[in-house]
Amino acid sequence: MGSYMFDYREALKKIPHKPGVYQYWNEQNELIYIGKAKDLRNRVSSYFVKDHQVSSKTKVLVSKIRNITFTIVDTEVDAWLLENSLIKKHKPKYNVLLKDDKTYPWIIIKNEHFPRIFWTRNIIRDGSKYLGPYPSVSMMHTILGVIRETYALRTCNLALTPANIAAGKFKVCLEYQLGNCKGPCQNYQTEDDYDRSIGEIQDILNGKISNVIRNLKTDMEGAASNLDFEMAHRLKRKYDLLENYQSKSTVVNSSITDVDVFSIASEEKHAFVNYLKVMNGTIIQTQTLELKKRMDESDAELLSLAISEFRSRYNSQSKEIIVPFDIELEDAQIKFTVPKLGEKKKLLDLSQKNVQFFKREKIDQYEKLNPEVKQERLLTQMMKDLRMNQLPHHIECFDNSNFQGKYPVSAIVVFKDAKPSKKDYRFFNVKTVEGPNDFATMEEAVFRRYRRLLDEEQPLPQLVIIDGGKGQLSAALKSLKLLGIEKQLTVIGIAKRLEELYYPGDQYPLYLDKKSETLKIIQQLRDEAHRFGITAHRKKRDKGTLATELELVPGIGRLSAEKLLKYFKSVKKIREATLDELQEVVNLKQAQAVIAYFKSENTLPA
Repeated sequence: MGSYMFDYREALKKIPHKPGVYQYWNEQNELIYIGKAKDLRNRVSSYFVKDHQVSSKTKVLVSKIRNITFTIVDTEVDAWLLENSLIKKHKPKYNVLLKDDKTYPWIIIKNEHFPRIFWTRNIIRDGSKYLGPYPSVSMMHTILGVIRETYALRTCNLALTPANIAAGKFKVCLEYQLGNCKGPCQNYQTEDDYDRSIGEIQDILNGKISNVIRNLKTDMEGAASNLDFEMAHRLKRKYDLLENYQSKSTVVNSSITDVDVFSIASEEKHAFVNYLKVMNGTIIQTQTLELKKRMDESDAELLSLAISEFRSRYNSQSKEIIVPFDIELEDAQIKFTVPKLGEKKKLLDLSQKNVQFFKREKIDQYEKLNPEVKQERLLTQMMKDLRMNQLPHHIECFDNSNFQGKYPVSAIVVFKDAKPSKKDYRFFNVKTVEGPNDFATMEEAVFRRYRRLLDEEQPLPQLVIIDGGKGQLSAALKSLKLLGIEKQLTVIGIAKRLEELYYPGDQYPLYLDKKSETLKIIQQLRDEAHRFGITAHRKKRDKGTLATELELVPGIGRLSAEKLLKYFKSVKKIREATLDELQEVVNLKQAQAVIAYFKSENTLPA
């Protein structure tokens, strides 16, 4: 589709694989298109694919895009509803197919005696209850069908007042004869009984269908027990419909007529505030604002400033403001709500999702341009998470490696400013330990490492990580104490299975959030130490005498190893030799052992 003045590839990296609404802006910062998507990134990227079948109108639209913004929501239905309300609000130039301004249908529970339930596109504030809107007309009709099959409700528009019924003004109709209505017009059904059904229907339409489903299941089982299989089948069909039905959407509730929703996410130097404007149950405006902190302002102070700015900018007259915590703003005309449950809490959660995503996007963008900022933030976070009193600019991690107690090697990797410093990696050939003794190996390696740093007057690390549990940590601490430096640095052990962090003297481990950046850096250090240790260990095995290598084969001693080497000249040729060729030097049992050993070599533990 040609070249773009706008770097869409960078923009796509910031867009998540989540449902939501996207907005395209032109060079004059005018909103030119609004669209919805089940997967925002996939949908937006489709506009920029080189496809000859793309319409000329789409090509013109894409050529004018200079910025892309988006709002994430919980579900595809939410995206649909939000798209509708935003298009009505902004009327973007390229949304021509939606200029008919069609409205979505609602289900109404009429404010009257023996309320009728039907659907409508027109909301009249007469005290009736409106549920929806429903972006899928078929979904709405399915719900109404379930209600009408499950409950006997009137469909006539008669004025069923107590006085009219008592006066005998009405007669039952065909619907009563068919069993679709219980005849309230002739007082065959009381208003209390009818209202109980209406209450259950409201629960269904509000998504609170657990009780209704439980009752249906009981009735279904009862019908089956009484051998009334036709009734059981009808109830089972209703039960399945209700099980699979969801009538609620996070962004819609007709009872929420005019509210402002605010949430905040802050970090050391910046804060971000998201604003949602909700009218008649739908979001008509959404924006996130970035605030640069001048001093150490609290979130409450920043949120108060942002609320004033947004309400002034959009001339909002809402009497209710939904916020994540109590704030002190003196205005007798405004009610501040901190919801804990229900529809308002869902709206607040949606706002918080958006502000957190915006914050991550802005921080990533800023840190990409200023790597030192990310570095400082990571180190500060590590210092807090690991209860240190200094920034861990210099971190070292130890890992032991051996094979069946032989060729023991202890590796050390070094990170400086949260990045590998490979020129400082070292490994130690263990000298004082006989046989497989992981604790003693760790003790020797730690002692030799820091004895040398002290002798050469090199700076010590701020953080030392030991790959292992309490035993390896105790061994490392023993060496640090011998050198008298145990209080000059922080030393922790990381257990492999559950990513537990152990501190000297602490009985219980520290658990970090699995998604925390601190844990990811520690895991990276541990994995790098393991990789480097394996490499060093294999080099040591390769550099060891070939005879010693062959002595690992069961049944092959020093003499037999030397004979094999003298005959075949190298371990490689021994590895490739056939059984008959090997029997030229050793007996059948030894020859079989050699072949078996080299076959399993690739799977030997490191």
